[in-house]
Amino acid sequence: MNNKILACIDHSSYSTGVCDYAAWAAHQLAAPLEFAHVLDRASQQSQKSDLSGSIGLGAQEDLLEQLSALDEQRNKLAQEGGRHLLDGAKQRALTAGTTAQDTHARQWHGDLVETLIDLQHDVRMFVLGQRGEAGERTSQHIGSNLERVVRALHRPILVVPRLFNTPQKIMIAFDASVTTKKGVEMIATSPLFRGLECHVVMVGTDSGARHEELAWARTTLENNGFIVSVTLKQGDAEHVLTEYVQANGIDLLIMGAYGHSRIRQFIVGSTSTTMLRTSLIPILLLR
Repeated sequence: MNNKILACIDHSSYSTGVCDYAAWAAHQLAAPLEFAHVLDRASQQSQKSDLSGSIGLGAQEDLLEQLSALDEQRNKLAQEGGRHLLDGAKQRALTAGTTAQDTHARQWHGDLVETLIDLQHDVRMFVLGQRGEAGERTSQHIGSNLERVVRALHRPILVVPRLFNTPQKIMIAFDASVTTKKGVEMIATSPLFRGLECHVVMVGTDSGARHEELAWARTTLENNGFIVSVTLKQGDAEHVLTEYVQANGIDLLIMGAYGHSRIRQFIVGSTSTTMLRTSLIPILLLR
């Protein structure tokens, strides 16, 4: 059963936002929450190789032993740091109102994406930071791990900024695709957004067909108790969506992520990529 919120944390400043948005989502959905910290074996092995590579052919055996001990100590410190990180995340969620029996934390060893693929069978939604430890100093790119996660997973992914703001207004970037139509139906029946003001925005030329699609989205949401505003705007999708978010005080953006057959379009130059890179609000990517 897909019912768990899985929040991925690391030592970046985005983990605070991950904790807070994950706790909010778990409360709204009445779902169990699990924090995951993954120690990347490939990264650890790279560090180990770098040290070993500095040894000349005539190196003494005791130096090799010292370097091996140093590697072991580094790994122990990484594990201990991860455990402290998980303890802090769990305590923060409990303070925010989650219950002890439904709030868990676990450390994993291995590749991040492979680990999340293995875990996704009972995950309702993933929560990740907009950037991780390696990428948080730049706003020009989304995190490399985030790109890989979006490629691989088949669950909704909530990508969040550093600071939490309780969502009051949500916006659906609607293109009448199968993904966004399923998204509208999911949002209409999910307790995650119940009671929130909902804006549906379509970008494209004015046509009767597009107005019909917007009318369907409005009816679907209104029939489930939402207060809905629908808009059809012409222009560049990235600029239109960004301007609408800013002009209307939107707190959370919902949009489709491309499937595997169009993954190169997602990674290079797509609207989704640009919005992930520049957004100051959380984005829920639908699969």
